Amino acid sequence: MSGLSPERPDTGSRILDVAERLVQTRGFNGFSYADVAAELSLTKAGLHHHFPSKAGLGKALVDRYTSRFVSALAEVNLGCADAVARLRAYADLYAGVLRKDRMCLCGVLAAEYETLPEPMRLAVTRFLEVNEAWLERVLDEGEAAAEVSFDGSARDAARLVVAGLEGAMLVAHAFGDTARFEAAATGIIDGLVRPPLPTRAG
Repeated sequence: MSGLSPERPDTGSRILDVAERLVQTRGFNGFSYADVAAELSLTKAGLHHHFPSKAGLGKALVDRYTSRFVSALAEVNLGCADAVARLRAYADLYAGVLRKDRMCLCGVLAAEYETLPEPMRLAVTRFLEVNEAWLERVLDEGEAAAEVSFDGSARDAARLVVAGLEGAMLVAHAFGDTARFEAAATGIIDGLVRPPLPTRAG
């Protein structure tokens, strides 16, 4: 309501915020409940009250991240008129994370996949599938509108885009150089843009 100061995020959300940053900078296996508790001045018992297990916390992290990403994709759909603009906006979602000196949460977790609890594995896979499905639709529509072109199926092209962007993030992060990612992302998207048809000489 107007006139009231904004409410502070609830404790559960604050826990997720801190844990998300720690995963994006250290990995899921690189932090403990003690790390989160210290940042929030909570006891470990207080953390366990909200998230009884680290596995449950991890699953909640991936679910929230996926939900936010889905919302961002919906905004891209509304704000971009054609497939190429949508693809560029999609790549910029990744660049925005990297500019904060972080990695894609699910990209980090995919690298730790074999060590994750099964519910987290399924959640990470779902995130990737959601992204691939959205890209597949964009590419299908873009091909029909003669905006993009690619070899093989739209599904295969979508998988290449996700793999390319996630890999480009890893390399750019290792060098601490967002420009490396931006150059790679531009190359990936430019490779899909359909060149204009040649005009006939009068």
